[in-house]
Amino acid sequence: MDRFVRALIQWQAGGRPEPARTLPVAQLRDRYAAQAARVRGKAGRDADIETKDQLIDGGDGEFGVRTYLPPTDRGRLVTYLHGGGWMVGDVDTHDPVCRRIAAALGAVVVSVDYRRAPEHPHPGPLRDGIAASEWADRTFPGRHHVIAGDSAGGALAVGISMHHRDHGGLGFAAQLLVYPPADPELRSESAREYGTGYLSEVDDLRWYYDQYVPDPAHRTAPEINLLGADLRGLPPTVIGTAEFDPLHDDGVKLAVRLAADGVVVHHVPAPGLVHGYLLMADIVPAAAEATENVLAALEEMLAPLPMAQ
Repeated sequence: MDRFVRALIQWQAGGRPEPARTLPVAQLRDRYAAQAARVRGKAGRDADIETKDQLIDGGDGEFGVRTYLPPTDRGRLVTYLHGGGWMVGDVDTHDPVCRRIAAALGAVVVSVDYRRAPEHPHPGPLRDGIAASEWADRTFPGRHHVIAGDSAGGALAVGISMHHRDHGGLGFAAQLLVYPPADPELRSESAREYGTGYLSEVDDLRWYYDQYVPDPAHRTAPEINLLGADLRGLPPTVIGTAEFDPLHDDGVKLAVRLAADGVVVHHVPAPGLVHGYLLMADIVPAAAEATENVLAALEEMLAPLPMAQ
């Protein structure tokens, strides 16, 4: 394991934090935001990237988006869904991530502050993501559009892709999925092996699913059980996984399933790292390298496309 990550784990364990599933939702969100702030450096605060926060109407209520305008515009657009178990995280916690994406790809990035569970369970966050992707495409037309997300946001990104495929909607140029959950039953070997002591606890992951999809009968839906879904016709995909992550095998199996369904897939492993490494890129060199690697894989996928008009 990366020595900086090991130090983070030891530091967090020293504080004897209460499991996420035992905390009131408001307190959990505050703790997640504070943790994200502690690992945020100044490197991601690119002064050349302009941002704008605004509310948009998703059809059944308003939610926020933050738009990032890159210093060098290469005619690309990324709609980004943040991680956090569909319950925590927001455009502030993932601000450094979106800045890195905008700068690395020369892309306009629309970060979605979707409404979260348990106040807004499934399909609320998914509907917000669909509406945000459509708003982004209307607002910044004619660009190569990428749908992207990390963790729970990665699962939402796949659900958004499936919705547009099935309803004659947007045609994404690619999708970027970083350590996505793909099996709501959490039955993998990595869930057993790395389910405790690696920052992301498998019992908390189960609780997140309980909040997001309260009725277990609905967890067979394709946008929830990604490994059981028909993935044919989805965009070319970059999947990033972390070695010491309960969701490691979900990402690997999803890559295999996508490829079996005829989707072009580039799997980018991150040896020595844990779930959530995108948020650690300012203070963990290996996390910064892994972030660069997944973005380089996405760049390789987008580079052959003609310049958008």
